[in-house]
Amino acid sequence: MHLLEYQIILGIIATIIGVVCFIPYFNGIIKKKVKPHAFSWLIWGIIQTTVFFAQISKGGGAGAWRNGVGAILILTIFVIAIFRGEKKITRLDKICLISALFGIVLWLITTNPVWSVIIVSVADAIGYLPTMRKSYKNPYQESATIFGLSAISLFISLFALGSINITTVLYPISIGIADTLLVILIIAKRRTIKESKSANGKK
Repeated sequence: MHLLEYQIILGIIATIIGVVCFIPYFNGIIKKKVKPHAFSWLIWGIIQTTVFFAQISKGGGAGAWRNGVGAILILTIFVIAIFRGEKKITRLDKICLISALFGIVLWLITTNPVWSVIIVSVADAIGYLPTMRKSYKNPYQESATIFGLSAISLFISLFALGSINITTVLYPISIGIADTLLVILIIAKRRTIKESKSANGKK
């Protein structure tokens, strides 16, 4: 089997996982168990859409498919979050949104590819802060599944890239790390809450 065929297969697998991970998330929103933070999903949607086209232009090939499909789903969640998402918007959330949007603008006008990918990675990381803040206070209002599967699909998509360079790999790696940290935060906080309830129940 040729390398291109492997890349296409891995690209398809990464895309399928990237889509499947959204199913329980949408289900959680419908059941009103999950409350997405609109600010985070807006930032991620803008960035992932732009990165998808950037990867395509740089020869990302099948490895970019996951980001293209993901961008559509992310922007869909953003729209839903406006009506059924987190309503408690803090000053920190607003600062994160403004900072990330500024970073996106700076990223779009930056001509140096290295600085460009660094800026977008930082802007995307800022986008995680509102969701991390919310998850720290209400870990059951977020889904560890979607972010865990997202990290896995991103890792697979790296091996499907038609061209390996800092423009195509740094962004998915940074997202994968951020997804993993968010999963750890959600699981750790849920465990802390369970232990606390268990301790109080024994008293």
